[in-house]
Amino acid sequence: MNSNQIRKAFLDFFSSRQHQIIFSAPMVIKNDPSLMFTNAGMNQFKDIFLGNSPVKYNRIANSQKCLRVSGKHNDLEQVGHDTYHHTMFEMLGNWSFGDYFKKEAIQWAYEFLVDVLKIPEDRLYATVLEGNKNIEADNEAYKYWAEIIAQERIIYGSMKDNFWEMGDTGPCGPCSEIHIDIRDDKERKKIDGKSLINKAHPQVIEIWNLVFIQYNRKANGTLENLQQKHIDTGLGFERLCMVVQNKRANYDTDLFQPLIREIEIISSQKYGNNKNVKIAMRVIADHIRAVAFAIADGQLPSNNKAGYVIRRILRRAIRYGYTFLNIDEPFINKLVPVLVNTMADAYPELKSQQQLIQNVIREEELAFLRTLHTGINLLDGIINKTKDKKNTVVSGKIAFELYDTYGFPLDLTELILKENNLILNKDEFAQEMLAQKTRSYDAASIETEDWIELKRSPTPALPKGEGVIKESEFVGYENLEYNVKIVKYRKVKPRYGRSSLQGKQKGKDVFQIVLAQTPFYAESGGQVGDEGYLISKTSKIKIYDTQKESNLIIHYADELPADLSQTFVAKVDVEKRILTENNHSATHLLHSALRQVLGSHVEQKGSFVNPEYLRFDFSHFRKVTDEELASIEMIVNKKIRENISQTDYSDIPFEEARKMGAIALFGEKYEEKVRVIIFDKDFSIELCGGTHVKATGQIGLFKIISESAIAAGIRRIEAITASKAEQYINDQLHIINDIKQLLKAPKDLSKSIENLLNENIALNKQIARFGKEKLKNLTNELINKIQVVSGINLIAENITVDSADTVKDLAFQLKNKVNNLFLVLGAEINLPAEALAQAGRKANLTIMISENLVKDKKLNANTIIREIAKEINGGGGGQDFYATAGGKNPEGLPRAIERVKKILKISRQSAVGSRQIRWS
Repeated sequence: MNSNQIRKAFLDFFSSRQHQIIFSAPMVIKNDPSLMFTNAGMNQFKDIFLGNSPVKYNRIANSQKCLRVSGKHNDLEQVGHDTYHHTMFEMLGNWSFGDYFKKEAIQWAYEFLVDVLKIPEDRLYATVLEGNKNIEADNEAYKYWAEIIAQERIIYGSMKDNFWEMGDTGPCGPCSEIHIDIRDDKERKKIDGKSLINKAHPQVIEIWNLVFIQYNRKANGTLENLQQKHIDTGLGFERLCMVVQNKRANYDTDLFQPLIREIEIISSQKYGNNKNVKIAMRVIADHIRAVAFAIADGQLPSNNKAGYVIRRILRRAIRYGYTFLNIDEPFINKLVPVLVNTMADAYPELKSQQQLIQNVIREEELAFLRTLHTGINLLDGIINKTKDKKNTVVSGKIAFELYDTYGFPLDLTELILKENNLILNKDEFAQEMLAQKTRSYDAASIETEDWIELKRSPTPALPKGEGVIKESEFVGYENLEYNVKIVKYRKVKPRYGRSSLQGKQKGKDVFQIVLAQTPFYAESGGQVGDEGYLISKTSKIKIYDTQKESNLIIHYADELPADLSQTFVAKVDVEKRILTENNHSATHLLHSALRQVLGSHVEQKGSFVNPEYLRFDFSHFRKVTDEELASIEMIVNKKIRENISQTDYSDIPFEEARKMGAIALFGEKYEEKVRVIIFDKDFSIELCGGTHVKATGQIGLFKIISESAIAAGIRRIEAITASKAEQYINDQLHIINDIKQLLKAPKDLSKSIENLLNENIALNKQIARFGKEKLKNLTNELINKIQVVSGINLIAENITVDSADTVKDLAFQLKNKVNNLFLVLGAEINLPAEALAQAGRKANLTIMISENLVKDKKLNANTIIREIAKEINGGGGGQDFYATAGGKNPEGLPRAIERVKKILKISRQSAVGSRQIRWS
């Protein structure tokens, strides 16, 4: 069976057992602060396990694309070095929400593996929880397994291996892992497979984990029984393909071999001939999958959060190709068509986004290859300095700077150092890495206490409420004030100042509050969360942010009201909400205008709206011209003036919305029922859960303030609306008026500026001519002051110049005119008054030595400059014939020059006193 047939067999099997087959959720998670990536099949069902979302289907099955490269679940370093770990992988899974439990989960797993896929039963082993003093052994799972397979193939396992937890708190329970022994018969007879379970043997591996979710772990560590028990299973698809296709490595299956064959063609190397080559090809074949799926889900490589992780994975692949396959040009983008051919049937987003994926990867490759070359040049300098000092150990701090600042890989640093008979201080590097991880952890992590739920007896309907109280029901589309009840809260201890967790004082405890209903919009879809107040007769509590987590709308406050049981008025900051709505609705108008002017290929790739401005990222292959921007702006403002009323269709089926023409975004997870926002059915129809203006006239005015590239094929427009746009235009008009007054050009400002620029060019040319003449005069003056010492033409003088570049030009002119030259110039840089006040006085030392003196007299400018730079409280270096140094003590220049004379063994008595030559 090929991989597509195996995947289909799994889904068909569980469909026949009344499971709803659903699509994979995006691999990149958008609205969950606790996760960047889907790292397990259960992630999209977390809210059901937590009891925060209703159960739509009691039984579900799917194939979920996952990524494990950060946090607790991180397989990155093992990828390529073993046969079965991956960054991006598929997890086949079946779930039961309060329906079937252990017996059926175990029975069906066995049936699918043995009866459907025909895997020999005697190669399978099952593990169950052995328990400890706090949790009893899972004898129930053992009993069900014993009804199916021989008891000698059932193994009790530890809490580490056989107890599954979503996190430090939350739903959890025992699990039963299914392991398989794929060794040949000879090896199996020699060593019993049972003894190799969970021992990291490459041919005795776990393929399926059956999780029995029956507990909730509280913040204090205790376990409580859940009201409903759930099943959550995960079957590793790549490992399953290896087993069914009778291979010894996942990379030998039809999921990876087409990619590896293409890498062989590009690199002109064979997959199995060399260990390093083999690992490199595996790493690249794995990483292209992770990067391509992430980009298809809307995550571009960048320098922060999820984007940084994707960039790191891609750079790791580039570096393996560069180091072990000798590929120093972009090549990973060429693998995308092969990946599309392999996986697009199951994941059509790869095909639809193929060109974008290739463009983004190619640009990233070009940028990182430049970084590699820069890093190698920097490392060459480090190697030379280390050898000059007669050292053999390179500082780990320096290597970490190369790694952290320039993205230069550690193992490549070590390889190059080894070639130069140097070693790296790994302890120092590890210390720097640990410090960075600690900073990152502190920046991202928080400590939370358990939710404290308020006991509620039946209460009459709230004055403004309707019907039964529903936890976290959003009522803010129509209401900016609402009578509410607090249903639960918890204390949060931020480790470091995340904006949504820091409150009025960084590091201060804050509170998360959940209301029965709320008019506060939780940050989502690019729209920031609302601010406002919880008001009662006795208190007024500031809500400074609203976020969504685990399907709860969470309000952040610095304090709790004294009486939590009373009714509050939840009051949204109206001004900020209105300004945010202006910007959000403007993004919809902008999106449609972009497609109208640039073409239907334009797709939204991200957005951000707050009260101040809007940001809109979109796919487009070139810079948007000024004329196109003007047309886009004109269309948006025309739609604003038309004062188009908003039409809102809530809770309509997704497919019906698509038939209406609503634009769905790749990488977004849509429910079966969606909300559609329309501003003129012939202009803007979009799926959106955010808040919007009732009519476009409220936006007032739309003004684009910038257009730029953020990645290959991705452009960004930033714009402002309403009063911000008015203020921006007024400010620009004031600037123009000021310029007119300065230039005394009320009629033709452009002509006046053009004349001014032409005058400036002419003056600069004249200044340049004067500068060349003065430099020529200074050169001749210094030549007249040559001292001949033992056949050496010595020039040793102090000068004052306007820049270090002038000294450099002077030194090279003298070198070309004077044979046997030894030049040492001390220069105070003559800075303008403002720069002098800011930077202080600057001293410069320059040494230039004729090449024959370097060779015959063994003189070295680099060595001498480092010695004499101490006199000006500075440092420097260079080559053996030319070196410079900078410092902050011009008074030390005469002493530095005298030290050079001593080095040349020139007596003070015979030396002509250093004279000050001023060039002003």
